[in-house]
Amino acid sequence: MIDLYTFTTPNGRKASIMLEEVELPYTVHVIDIRKDDQFHPEFVAISPNSKIPAIVDQDAGISVFESGAILIYLAEKAGQLLPSDTKNRFNVLQWLMFQMASVGPMFGQLNHFKRFAPEQIPYAITRYETETLRLYGVLDKQLREHEYICGDYSIADIATYPWVAIHRFQGLTLDHHPNLKRWLETVGDRPAVQRGMAVP
Repeated sequence: MIDLYTFTTPNGRKASIMLEEVELPYTVHVIDIRKDDQFHPEFVAISPNSKIPAIVDQDAGISVFESGAILIYLAEKAGQLLPSDTKNRFNVLQWLMFQMASVGPMFGQLNHFKRFAPEQIPYAITRYETETLRLYGVLDKQLREHEYICGDYSIADIATYPWVAIHRFQGLTLDHHPNLKRWLETVGDRPAVQRGMAVP
């Protein structure tokens, strides 16, 4: 049994989508970051950086924090969604790292400055919106000749989907990125993705 510690954020939804895709049994523990639950000592013991998601694999006695590491762990545990051959494995891993290093941080900063900052700072909004649109372009180009980011559906898609899915919340459109828009619809139609996006 997997204990999933999560909340309703793109990073949190990566883990629940993955668990639904590989059909591993799990129990959800809501960490309400609006109430600073992430700073409770019990959670910090699992996630030293006080960030969701985190998991505890009760069967293996292993805890994992950081969403990318969680996806890799679950893929290896289930033997799914991460190729075993070196070439394809590292293709998936490099696009996973692209999400972790670029998509998540840039989209997250845009969310903060556009929707949650106590004052509107035009420079910050322009900076992160411009970079978000550039990253849309990188993904759109990759998806021009691939159904999914790495050809076959993988943890790279699972990591990226929840961040692109919030484009309307960010006041953005995918109309100028037709391949990305098609991919978003294709991934969003997967029943496991729909279930995972509803957790918690």
